[in-house]
Amino acid sequence: MQDIDTHGGLHTPLKQKHLTMIALGGTMGAGLFIGSGAIISEVGPASIVTYALTGVLILLVMRMLGEMAVANPRTGSFTDYARDAMGNWAGFSTAWLYWYYQMVVVGFEAVVGAQLLQRWIHGVPAWVLSVALLLALTLVNLVSVGNFGKFEYWFAGIKIAAVVASVAVGGLFIFGLWPNSSIDFSNLTSHGGIAPNGAFPMLAGVVVVIFSMVGAEVVTVAAAESKEPGLAIKRAVNAVIYRVLFFFVTSSLIIVTIVPWDSIPTGESPFLLVLQVLDIPGVADILNVVILIAVLSCLNIGLYSTSRMLFTLGSNGECPKWMTAVNKRGVPVWGVLSCTVIAYGCIAVAYFFPDTVFLFLINASGAMILFVYLMICISQIILRKRNELAHGGKLEFKMWLFPYLSICVTAVIVLILGSMMWDSTSRISLLQGLAVWAVILVAFGVKTVRARSRSGLTLDSGIDPNESAISETRNPEKV
Repeated sequence: MQDIDTHGGLHTPLKQKHLTMIALGGTMGAGLFIGSGAIISEVGPASIVTYALTGVLILLVMRMLGEMAVANPRTGSFTDYARDAMGNWAGFSTAWLYWYYQMVVVGFEAVVGAQLLQRWIHGVPAWVLSVALLLALTLVNLVSVGNFGKFEYWFAGIKIAAVVASVAVGGLFIFGLWPNSSIDFSNLTSHGGIAPNGAFPMLAGVVVVIFSMVGAEVVTVAAAESKEPGLAIKRAVNAVIYRVLFFFVTSSLIIVTIVPWDSIPTGESPFLLVLQVLDIPGVADILNVVILIAVLSCLNIGLYSTSRMLFTLGSNGECPKWMTAVNKRGVPVWGVLSCTVIAYGCIAVAYFFPDTVFLFLINASGAMILFVYLMICISQIILRKRNELAHGGKLEFKMWLFPYLSICVTAVIVLILGSMMWDSTSRISLLQGLAVWAVILVAFGVKTVRARSRSGLTLDSGIDPNESAISETRNPEKV
């Protein structure tokens, strides 16, 4: 018999190994395997510092989130904490911001996955392959939560193995232990120096890199569907934050040491260039498989996390109540299916309007995760004392140097958002993201006014609205 948690019938089959891999899988997507080329070509060898700084920032945000999640594991995770700290508007907007971000990611990954498949499958339209990939991952999510965990475990495992292998063979090449190689670190300094474009691009690059390193936060959502969520979150956060630092920093060091930074074209995987230098047979096909797996992993996680956001919103009466309905395997079926409908819409938009509407969706999603991280930081600062009181004055998992480090991290995220106004590309992302957030807040205002109006009418008719809501909660719809 499967364990059931107290949040509407979700099962708890996820194990510690699944949660750790889910967190790692969320951070290691196309942003690492392809996007790293853009930052290296802009910053040069100093991109190592950019990755290290960004990794430390992600580490600290995850530590803050981990503190709240260990103290109070919830299916809604950071959206519930925002609600507890700042009110319903914060929980509502954080959930919908994250939902928007991940939905666009799902559509984008399906489109990219189709483009990767066309290397081997000729004559089939890209939109057909996108739909096929989305259908396959939808079935994975619908079968069971455990199935999702198993698939993500293997997806993440392959990505990790690929990065570790690249670092290992790259290290052998650098130290002259690879055939036809000799010890050589000249690429770090012989093409304009370590920071050829100065220090500013190295710091400004954090804005670009942060989007390729996010994703570990999903572990606090998934942990609610594990048997010991508090312990699972603590272990996963500790394991992930240091490994993410290692994978990104070490792989960027290997790349800029082997390949001249100014020879890496934007949009092409620098990993491919490294493996070509090492003269490994079939390197293009090997890397294409790895990147495809990375894309499928992000698509898989996106479907999972967005369906759980809808589950949380439905539980709070902020989207249709039937989003909380689960089947006998504990899967919120309607939440998953609703997300896939939106993803099919993104695929259609990408097909018909690749340079207009779809580009708008991508740009608007860019700042979303920073908004979410900002809400996480503010929530932790507000909830710290409440959580300590609730746990007898002692927390099992704490943010370091509170409140100074927490305030510092919050300030840095605000500075990053502010700096986006100075760059023409980032400015578009920020302004469009703010526009989407404004729409979400207006929707919350309209919903609140309508709820109050209905509540007044209900009270006039002699029916207690609280009793009605309790009745709905006690008898959730089952699929």
